[in-house]
Amino acid sequence: MYAKRLLIGALLIWSGSAWAHDAKGTNGGRVTDAGSYHVEMVVKSDIVDVFVSDASEMPVAVSGFKGLAVLIAGEKSQRVVLAPVDGAHLSGSARAALPSQPKGVVQLTAPDGKTIQAKFD
Repeated sequence: MYAKRLLIGALLIWSGSAWAHDAKGTNGGRVTDAGSYHVEMVVKSDIVDVFVSDASEMPVAVSGFKGLAVLIAGEKSQRVVLAPVDGAHLSGSARAALPSQPKGVVQLTAPDGKTIQAKFD
């Protein structure tokens, strides 16, 4: 009985870490899963860049996408409106400098109206 519980616990820990994608992306930012997409967020001072890729990690054209990042800086949250740049990624400016790996959420709306959220812990 003890071995069975231990095995179940190990499987739960392993599956939880598999879902917590939060790895380093091709643009140097953190990557997390959002629906059927992978979302990479790169923050440099007050600039927030977001790159979207599909399940095969191929870049997704973001023309027509809209986005909003709600990020924590210190004890305050900042809302950053994201707009497409050259169809390759979305970008926006914060009111003040952000840490390089802020916690928060990026919400993206595709041209078809579907919304996804990427959580960064």
